[in-house]
Amino acid sequence: MLHVVHHPAYVSPATPGSAFRFDKYGLVMNALRESGAPFTVHQPDPMPRAWIEAVHDPAYVDQVMTLTVPPEKERRIGFAVTDRVRLRSLLSPGGTWAAARLAMIHGYAANAAGGSHHALADTGAGYCVFNDLAIAANRLIAEGDAARILILDLDVHQGDGTASLLAGRSDIFTLSIHAEKNFPVRKARSTLDIGLPDGVEDAEYLALLADTLPPVLADFAPDLILYQAGIDAHGADRLGRLALTDAGLGARDHYVMRQARAAGVPVASTMGGGYGEDRMAVASRHADCMIRMAEGAAG
Repeated sequence: MLHVVHHPAYVSPATPGSAFRFDKYGLVMNALRESGAPFTVHQPDPMPRAWIEAVHDPAYVDQVMTLTVPPEKERRIGFAVTDRVRLRSLLSPGGTWAAARLAMIHGYAANAAGGSHHALADTGAGYCVFNDLAIAANRLIAEGDAARILILDLDVHQGDGTASLLAGRSDIFTLSIHAEKNFPVRKARSTLDIGLPDGVEDAEYLALLADTLPPVLADFAPDLILYQAGIDAHGADRLGRLALTDAGLGARDHYVMRQARAAGVPVASTMGGGYGEDRMAVASRHADCMIRMAEGAAG
């Protein structure tokens, strides 16, 4: 059974002047229903402001909450921060935190949003307002739900915001495997970064993952994995620079879950990136990721 966290407000109208569309968060739920796979929906609460301010600059948080984000920051985010965007930005980290708590019970759970790994302390960036991965990880540890968390970021873009916000923490390991020449131009320093050249295909990618993940799990010994499961490493992705196939993405996810199960570590995933003109194809890749992770968790 797939346990998926979703809220109707994850879907929001496009903001004026921006090409970014929020419709895939609803299309993913349609794809899950059409798949016939069994799943249960859990609705998140907004993340309390205090936990957001534990990670982000309170002055920036106030700008979002009062809808006074300066134009230069909105340009960096990629869309205007409207009332609907503000609500999404509170629900998304709440969803990642809720998915992590569910994963501790069921072995795996998914947030059908989240993965806002470019958001920095005092500004959003790259379609990200608040960094749900960093916020959720910090809260989980502060409240004693986890002691050591691995943030495994396999989105095609480096998790620069996550790396920056969590730099120096010995209880959170940030691992990013990404396209080196892709956004952001200026990379931050994760605990471990692996930048790939353009055009990497399935076999090379999977071999690198197999060389990287097991020693991290063995040496760091996390008791929770937050998995940034972006599907933008797919060769057809509009903003990707790698060349994974559907089968390659499937093998990636199955491998992550097998390694997690072998180590006895629950996994909570966030959707992360996935872009293209065929919106239903993108949504289906996200849904397929959640389904196979749930199947892997069930054994």
